Amino acid sequence: MKNIVIFDTSIASLNMGDEIIVRSTKRNMKDLFSKNYCMTFPTHTPTYYKFQNLYAKEYIETYSKADLKFVCGSNLLFKNMLRPMPVWNINLFNTKVANASILLGVGSGENGKKINFYTKSLYKKLLNKNYIHSVRDEKTKIMVESLGYRAINTGCPTLWSLDEEHCKKIPTKKSDSVIFTLTHYEYAKNVEKDSLMIDILKRNYNNVYFWPQCVADYDYLVELGQEKGVTVVTPNLDSYESILQNDMDYVGSRLHGGIFAIQNYKRAIILAIDNRAREIKKTNHIPCIERDELDVKLEDMIKSDFATEIYLDKDKINTWKNQFIESTMAYE
Repeated sequence: MKNIVIFDTSIASLNMGDEIIVRSTKRNMKDLFSKNYCMTFPTHTPTYYKFQNLYAKEYIETYSKADLKFVCGSNLLFKNMLRPMPVWNINLFNTKVANASILLGVGSGENGKKINFYTKSLYKKLLNKNYIHSVRDEKTKIMVESLGYRAINTGCPTLWSLDEEHCKKIPTKKSDSVIFTLTHYEYAKNVEKDSLMIDILKRNYNNVYFWPQCVADYDYLVELGQEKGVTVVTPNLDSYESILQNDMDYVGSRLHGGIFAIQNYKRAIILAIDNRAREIKKTNHIPCIERDELDVKLEDMIKSDFATEIYLDKDKINTWKNQFIESTMAYE
């Protein structure tokens, strides 16, 4: 039996999108994880502190010498890892547990033009040179390869089950109900466009629901003055999954809120507000329009019939997975 470390991006996260990613990852990696001993660590909070080596040496050694270590999704890689609150909360002084990790559907964010020396040194410790890494878009693939590692664009693990058979079960016509999301981050707010989106939804649907993927998303709804006529769904994944068992569409700027709706056989329109949705759309053809174009595209798209056609390269996904068939085989 092998020891496997899983770095979980949903622990201590304020974004339910991370829980969607990790839940999807574990489901899609079940064959690899279920027969071996798995140990889970957070990415949003420090893995351990240097002084713990003094009294927890046995634990640290077990973790650091694990046979395989997987970092599960989200936008973890940045060109400057000296940022104040990195999503992967790690530094050059506490990499021992995470050294030689393998990326699993990981994306990247923009916070610099070039990868600085500190960040290159950190990635040299963190990333495994013996395995091919799984990334979720071409931009991240280019970044990882520029560091000297091999990478495959497998798409985000949240998409891996959305094959042709799944997508054929998704309605093509408009529902009477819709659930929408907003993004409260300062860089993502657009009062004019977001208010217009909600106005369009109220005009075209009999029942309008709102799911705060982050708790502060509800505060943004209040800031927009759009609470009237909107039913708010409790901001947890179980409540969201429960409401999605009803007949309804999804519209909104939360990427993984939209993908989770598609996982639950719902017609979705994702509004791109940053590079994440745009990069995934390029490869996987998710149903996505620019928020800046919603005034001319959204209402027509809502009223039209359209099929959900996610593109998956199963060969790439299987090539990446097959690296671990022998190395994770449990003893009978």
